[in-house]
Amino acid sequence: MTNTPKYIFVTGGVSSSLGKGIISASLAKLLQSKGLKVTIQKLDPYINIDPGTLNPYEHGECYVTKDGTETDLDLGHYERFLSIQTTKTNNTTTGKIYQSVINRERRGDFLGKTVQVIPHITNEIKRRIQLISTEDSYDIIITELGGTVGDIESYPFIEAVRQFRWDVGEKNSLVIHLTLLPFLSAAGELKTKPTQHSVKKLMESGVNADIIVCRTERSIGEDLRSKIALFCNVNINSVIESIDAKTIYEVPLLMQQEKLDEVVLNKLNLPNTKSDLKDWKNFVKKLKNPKQNIKIGLIGKYVELQDSYKSILESFVHAGAINELKIDVIPIHSESIESNNVAKELSKLDGILVAPGFGERGIEGKISSIKYARENNLPFLGICLGMQMAVIEFARNVLNLSSANSTEMDDSTKHPVISLMDDQLDVEDKGGTMRLGSWKCKIVKESLAYKIYNEEAISERHRHRYELNFDYMDKLANSGMVFSGLNPKTGLVEIIEIPNHDWFLGVQFHPEYQSTVENPHPIFVSFVKACKNKSKK
Repeated sequence: MTNTPKYIFVTGGVSSSLGKGIISASLAKLLQSKGLKVTIQKLDPYINIDPGTLNPYEHGECYVTKDGTETDLDLGHYERFLSIQTTKTNNTTTGKIYQSVINRERRGDFLGKTVQVIPHITNEIKRRIQLISTEDSYDIIITELGGTVGDIESYPFIEAVRQFRWDVGEKNSLVIHLTLLPFLSAAGELKTKPTQHSVKKLMESGVNADIIVCRTERSIGEDLRSKIALFCNVNINSVIESIDAKTIYEVPLLMQQEKLDEVVLNKLNLPNTKSDLKDWKNFVKKLKNPKQNIKIGLIGKYVELQDSYKSILESFVHAGAINELKIDVIPIHSESIESNNVAKELSKLDGILVAPGFGERGIEGKISSIKYARENNLPFLGICLGMQMAVIEFARNVLNLSSANSTEMDDSTKHPVISLMDDQLDVEDKGGTMRLGSWKCKIVKESLAYKIYNEEAISERHRHRYELNFDYMDKLANSGMVFSGLNPKTGLVEIIEIPNHDWFLGVQFHPEYQSTVENPHPIFVSFVKACKNKSKK
């Protein structure tokens, strides 16, 4: 529609974890529904190059794009809401910014000049804001700024936004500030003072908010809207209520009711065409009106922190809606599972998913859980490490190789049924060196995997260093394990299954990264359906 894109910047104030990513994705969905071509990028202020080496307790899930970039989990929201595929240009960190500038300084690109935050760091930030437009032509580019206004590490990004808006013209950009209206029960009212201070802090940096989105537990009246508008230098229709929703997928509809999209289009001087959200509304309707409840156990070692398995949980939401089910995901810490309590923990479930992860902590609990599922015909899905644990369990209890293990857990095991990939043997740096991104997989016909995908050639995203050891494939196959998905070039085992089980599947890749509202991942859809059938039995 436009020759040059319009830019929207989303900042946050008062508190972290207010949901800038959800607001950004919701606005993008609304604009996309009007026929505009939209993309979103995230600027993260931490100095890590990427979240690939960060502990999930620190940062939640590490999301992987199709091109193998380890990114912030908000990119998962972008893809799930918009059904787009992001790349390395959609996520930038302070670490990447400084690394790029320092590399240029070492090459002598700055001709002996003193390298400073302004202009060199801010110039690099501005370059990266525009870099995404070189991949494709967009009508609107939304940029989410991580962190909270006032954080020391966020200043260069705020300054870059100030400069950028001056460069492109304020008519071609706008700033949305997401803030918190806390409710004080003692006073019985919502308080606007934190929002006022947050907006003024942003103004001190030379950036004026065009729209204020207020995260709140209770509805805000006209009086509060007027007060916020007066103190924050915006029109009253630019004060948007973002009340807590039962599901994040309601947020686009709530933002539409608040006319956020109309305000944005008006400020950017773009035509306000009719939205097409029919499919989205049908999805939300199914999500809110399930016909049946089922229970699925999520077995992992970070279950106390939901963000650690964000994409898996959202994939269950997508698959649940299409199956008209409400899925109660029961988090089970793998360290709490032992052979003497596994039946008690799992017998009331309709299926289990053994989650991905790294390291030896909690693996014996995962193996005990898989053994129970295999022997009791409980639907089982193992992802990445979960698949590897299924191979170890089978080797130990069917092949009677009692010491079978992964060299990740025991590098001197007599039976390394899972071992380090050949291309990982000489790797020393941990960051960005795993098998990452989309890889092809050829599926065996007449297998469960083929019934799920209904095609022979697929592509899925990976994040791992270890694989099934080729030396044990014949023994495993002769005892009943089927390798139904293989990489056509390397022979890497991508999918394992057990045919004499109702539904038993392990995948080396991460199907959760490709599940969206419009296209729930077929593995999750099939797994949830199997759990539904188990529940009926």
